[in-house]
Amino acid sequence: MSGDLEQILLQLTQPDNAIIQQATAQLKLAFKDPAIIPALCAVMTGSPNPESRQSAAVMLRMRVKKHWKKISPDHRERLDIKLHSDHITCVFVSRHKVRHSLSQLSAVMVKHETPDRWPALFALLNESTNSDNPTDRQVSVELSTPLKPFKPHYRQLLQRFAVILQDLNNPTALYYCILTLTAMTSYTGSEEMSLMRPLVPKLITALKHLIQADQVGGQASESMEVLDELLESEVSIIVPHIPDIVHFCLEVSADTTLSDSLRVKALSCIASLIRLKSKAVLKQKLLNPILQTVFPVLSAEPPPGEQDPEDEENGNEDHADSESPKHFAAQVIDTMALHMPPEKLFQQLMPLTEACLASENPYKRKAGLMCLAVLAEGCADHIRTKMLSSMLQTVCHSLSDGNQVVRSASLFALGQFSEHLQPEVSKYCAELMPLLLGYMSALNQAKIGHVTKAFYALENFMENLGSEIEPYLPNLMETMLSALNNADNLKLKELAVSAIGAIANAAKEKLVPYFPPVIESLKGFLVDTRDEMSPAGFPLAAECVQLGLNLTNAVDDPDLRRCTYGLFSAVSTVSPGCLEPHLTAITTIMLLSLKGSSVFLTVLISSLTLFYRFSVENAYMDEKEDACDALGEIAFNTGYILKRIIFLFPHEDVRRAAFGAMGQFCRAQHKVWQENPSEANHQALHKLLEVVLPSFLEAVRTERERQVVMAVLEAMNGVLKSCQGEALQSPERLKEISQAIRDVLKKRTVCQGEEGDEVDDDEQQAEYDAMLQEFAGEGIPLLASAVPADVFLPHLNELLPLIMNKAKSSCTVADRSFSVGTLGEILQSLVNVAGGRAVAGRLSNRLLPVLVAGVRDSDAEVRNNSVFGLGALAQAAGPLVAQDYPMMLSLFSNLLSKEQDRRVIDNLCAALCRMILSHVEGVPLEQVFPALMARLPLKEDLEENKTVYSCLAMLYSQSPALRWSLCLSETQNTLVMLLRDISQCHSQEFQVAISSLPAEQKTTLTAVVNHS
Repeated sequence: MSGDLEQILLQLTQPDNAIIQQATAQLKLAFKDPAIIPALCAVMTGSPNPESRQSAAVMLRMRVKKHWKKISPDHRERLDIKLHSDHITCVFVSRHKVRHSLSQLSAVMVKHETPDRWPALFALLNESTNSDNPTDRQVSVELSTPLKPFKPHYRQLLQRFAVILQDLNNPTALYYCILTLTAMTSYTGSEEMSLMRPLVPKLITALKHLIQADQVGGQASESMEVLDELLESEVSIIVPHIPDIVHFCLEVSADTTLSDSLRVKALSCIASLIRLKSKAVLKQKLLNPILQTVFPVLSAEPPPGEQDPEDEENGNEDHADSESPKHFAAQVIDTMALHMPPEKLFQQLMPLTEACLASENPYKRKAGLMCLAVLAEGCADHIRTKMLSSMLQTVCHSLSDGNQVVRSASLFALGQFSEHLQPEVSKYCAELMPLLLGYMSALNQAKIGHVTKAFYALENFMENLGSEIEPYLPNLMETMLSALNNADNLKLKELAVSAIGAIANAAKEKLVPYFPPVIESLKGFLVDTRDEMSPAGFPLAAECVQLGLNLTNAVDDPDLRRCTYGLFSAVSTVSPGCLEPHLTAITTIMLLSLKGSSVFLTVLISSLTLFYRFSVENAYMDEKEDACDALGEIAFNTGYILKRIIFLFPHEDVRRAAFGAMGQFCRAQHKVWQENPSEANHQALHKLLEVVLPSFLEAVRTERERQVVMAVLEAMNGVLKSCQGEALQSPERLKEISQAIRDVLKKRTVCQGEEGDEVDDDEQQAEYDAMLQEFAGEGIPLLASAVPADVFLPHLNELLPLIMNKAKSSCTVADRSFSVGTLGEILQSLVNVAGGRAVAGRLSNRLLPVLVAGVRDSDAEVRNNSVFGLGALAQAAGPLVAQDYPMMLSLFSNLLSKEQDRRVIDNLCAALCRMILSHVEGVPLEQVFPALMARLPLKEDLEENKTVYSCLAMLYSQSPALRWSLCLSETQNTLVMLLRDISQCHSQEFQVAISSLPAEQKTTLTAVVNHS
């Protein structure tokens, strides 16, 4: 049969369709004969024609791969003999294509016949690895490709790869060796570490030679992924070699003769190193070399006649994802801002940035502005407290630069500042709004790419203005409506719609007069389902929900569906009743978007838990993230629980949104149980909590992405706040959550860990690392308010030192503020729990020195939080701290005499009221009360009005002497001011209260309030 089969295979290579079709039919018939396996083996090893041998090897591989179980044992054995006996030497004498096909066949065989059952394979591997022939060493790598079966023999493989990596004159062998190492890394265990670590220098040398040999750059770029895999899977392997890796990546990044993909891989590797091992990068003094290389990349001019992707005038929004070296250079600085202490980063970064900003070259000026922009998120506290004014001045000056590239960069920077530096940046409204309105006045004439950045800056700035937007509202709305009604450019219409949403968020009810023309303008393309039309909407309740459903049915577009998810979520907030008839349809759409064609779905019937895994493009990933967010919002606002759903995603953005949705589901079920307290609803709540809370705790311990852990802690805090004691019914749950908080505060979680680094409480850290600890710390007061005080006290005693350590004068302002603020919230939580007064009294000697020191702090926010904390201590402990009242009153008196910050003064008033409410006998009212009245009404912290008015009501009802003091003219003036303030800030409630009074008192009080 082999002779006939070889003839058929030869016919398949003929340039004649008729002959090929005839040969194909004959081959199909031949494959029905069980003797096809030995016949193919005979052709593969005995044919003098290389094409026939290659074809036979390929067909055998397909047969083995798909139909191994159908091959008889005799034929399997014959195949083994043919491949692994003396005929295997044909691998060494065959042409490349035949050799490659034979190696692939052997690799497939290894998956079915494990290496232990194939001793001849190891003999071949040894022989090929030690051969002087480069082709033989390539065969060794190809035969090792199926990694899983070789797991017990990794040590032997790594020893062989150490030899192959030194074969610098054989780029093909190097390429396959590096690819195999890349795939092997994820399977590597502690046993292989000692062999993997010494390979790194050889790997770097091999990559250098491969880059030189690979003119096109494809193989070299793909091989660079081995560094990413090592970083993500086994970062400890590369720790001793961080300087070598950084210097290698910097060489590649700076070489403009290399391909963009290679340079991007190198810059990406540097960013990953900073993300995972920032302390090591700083200790090895690598920050300056990185910056010295990154800045020239960031400030490079594009080739003549071209522009940077973000400056191109094509209306394309995807430039943010463009894989250009310049984009990744900015990403490196962004990663530094997120993962390095601002003080250390700015010391070396700002001189380079200032030099760029002062340059005559517009692309260097652009680089300086881009640098300022990407610093805003990670170093927000540092910029807000020390550099905001000067940085804003630089950006505003650049808005009038003669080069549009620079102006666009300044708009992007302003948008970043507006997004990340609130609320301080809003205080510059008078300076910034006229500049932005100037850009808006020429919408139709400007290039759309530039206008997009102007809208980005305007939206982010307006959204947080609140009532301060009112003077600019007519001008803004005239511009937006004009863009909606007159502009031919659909992109401009879309930008205007989005901006109106931001304006509405700030203006609130002041936008009502503009509502009819806005809705009229939007109706036209709410019902337009053309692909090029951007979906836009406004909360029109039932009508809007139906429009959203119609759009999702009419157009298959992930971005459009994302818009409708946001619409459904918004409607659930303002009018949940309108959403209820459509909940089944809406949630079905969202769950289908999560399942997707590329998602692997497993349903665990026992717990009704859904696990999703997928790999999709960005638009679909964003859709899944938004679906998770919307599902959580809808569940909470409507009480519609989708059983018990947990999502485990490999993509961090979706994973973060999924954890948030899980928290919303728990809160929603708790709300359902409160409104309908049946046993079934109670059981459903606890079954849900028993699934969700352990998943939260596991994520805190093991999740590698810091921002995902922040989302988990935020979601868990939301569950604790809503469910309180119900979330802690499991016997060990309080201990487990306390342990998780302690682990974060002690920097012992996976996302905080850097192997080999000593944890130093006084060491500077990145702001986002501090934010992670703040999220954890916020859980302590929630736990304190959820269980009896004596139950939580053992856990609190372990947590308090970790919080108090951050109040040291050597700590940052943010840390000090967090510390005293958390202590105050803990004490406030003890006010209303069983045994809280006794515990607060026991803690007073430990907490008083910290809070008193905070009152004397140079920062207003720290003083404010410390004053609140002392007031909360007095309220919680009451007479148990009576001996400390004179000291506290003296401290407050001194502060009142010189304090300028209005929020601190408001909290001083509230603290005094808490002292009076808790232990009036310890307060000399004849001295304190006039001082208190002189500082009323509250101006900034209006939430404390409840405390102040409760105190005044209590004093009026219990103290005859106070009633007389209220008749004094200066006190009457203060009270009149207080009443006028209430009537203005809470007019509706004030009128209800007035109407309940007798006619004479009502007339008198109305006249007093209205008298100017």
